Amino acid sequence: MSPSAKLQPRAVLLVDRENRHSATTRWFLGSFGFAVEVVRTAEEALARFDPAVHDVVITAGALPAMSGTELAHIIKLRSSSTPVVLLSEAPPDDPSCFNWIIEDPANALAVKEAVDRLLAGRPK
Repeated sequence: MSPSAKLQPRAVLLVDRENRHSATTRWFLGSFGFAVEVVRTAEEALARFDPAVHDVVITAGALPAMSGTELAHIIKLRSSSTPVVLLSEAPPDDPSCFNWIIEDPANALAVKEAVDRLLAGRPK
């Protein structure tokens, strides 16, 4: 691994319509060296998602116009190896597209633990 690759932070695409959750999660993950991009809708997430850039996607379950589950299915169609984490108050009907599910309200440490475990051993 080249020295410049070691300095490149892991990138997280965070999809959350509520600023109070995303601001805390962005700050917390950022304090551990993650680069966190926040978007508010599934449509915006799909427009921004790039498997060459984003190492993991974190999505809320309830989003305007499209559910987090629908978003996760599309992400997995585009990049089956990209881990997707769900933050939701209720379990999804179809959990097959998620690599990790966290019951909301979630604390930032639980989110970081999920991201760390999903990215452990994966090359950047």
